[in-house]
Amino acid sequence: MTTKSVAPAGALSLPISRREAVQRVMLLMGLATVGSDVLLRGASLAADKMARFSDGDRALLDEIGETILPATKIPGAKATRIGAFMTMMVTDCYSPEEEAAFRAGMATIDSTARAKSGRGFVECTSAERTALLTDFDRAARGGDGKGHFFGLMKDLTILGYFSSEIGCTQAVRYIEVPGAFHGDVPYKKGDPAWF
Repeated sequence: MTTKSVAPAGALSLPISRREAVQRVMLLMGLATVGSDVLLRGASLAADKMARFSDGDRALLDEIGETILPATKIPGAKATRIGAFMTMMVTDCYSPEEEAAFRAGMATIDSTARAKSGRGFVECTSAERTALLTDFDRAARGGDGKGHFFGLMKDLTILGYFSSEIGCTQAVRYIEVPGAFHGDVPYKKGDPAWF
């Protein structure tokens, strides 16, 4: 009875011929050359996408997010840098039409604030911001809400906040999974929800 040594999947089987070794080295060198070019283009593309939003745009979105989810005894959306999250999601995940609607919505919020108070949204008082966004929220819910710029902003604020460290650990109770099952956990009125 003869025994064969079985190599794990993906392992090199030895011995290999000189020709096969040279081919493998050439393949690795080619991948390194092509791969670095692809990585550099990807980094450049990401920087170009982020450059489409200015620091002022991110500051405006931080204030919009903070108005939607304000700080209470726990930090609000601005503490999670929600503006940076929204711009990343819009540039990476949204269609050009959705991005255009989102950008137009930012301009609409700011221009409406200027028309009502004589100041941009960022300079408005908390009460003015809340009243303004409440009007936009009603308009978004008046239709189906899909595609309305404020619906997009509200959804991104909620997603970004509750997927941030602050949202996951301070706004709700966080339990690592997998963990032990405890079927009877005491609850006190006012405790945050489980996440």
